[in-house]
Amino acid sequence: MTDRLPPLPLDQLDADQRAAADELIAGPRKAVKGPFIPLLRSPALLQRVGRLGEYLRFDSVLPARVNEFATLIVARATSQQFEWVVHAAAAAKAGTSVASISALREGRRPPQMSEDEALTHDFCSELLAHHGVSDATYARALARFGERGVVELTTLVGYFVMVSWVLNVAHTPPEFGSGIEPLPALPR
Repeated sequence: MTDRLPPLPLDQLDADQRAAADELIAGPRKAVKGPFIPLLRSPALLQRVGRLGEYLRFDSVLPARVNEFATLIVARATSQQFEWVVHAAAAAKAGTSVASISALREGRRPPQMSEDEALTHDFCSELLAHHGVSDATYARALARFGERGVVELTTLVGYFVMVSWVLNVAHTPPEFGSGIEPLPALPR
């Protein structure tokens, strides 16, 4: 696939694009990569999306393990290679087992998960499949993560669906070389 919206040369950015790029580079991401490459075409949108993602990834009340596990579920559901490669490594670092990452990669429910991972899997899978969650799943998530956590988990799923769609439309290539296996196509 041809990258439809490839990186823009820094010397060709207009003032608004340069400011948005500089803000991203100065933050925890340290670079313009992934979804921010195509989003740079709309610098105000990039800044707003970037701040939302920064909060969800780095300041959420959710534990990093839950956050990264949820992101892998979305990456698999959207067949998004860039997000998969980035977040599989982050999930492993946060404590998700290799076996669980492998099962998600193959589109399977991991057979052995922590209580938080099982709840996150149920919540995210229901949300992605049904655009909402059952009362029972909501009650479990509320008891474990509180109202703020439920809102942040829901928003995290929506955020990563959004950036995955941007990446999928743009055909932004993943950054291989991290030793993470790419997502296989799911059987139809």
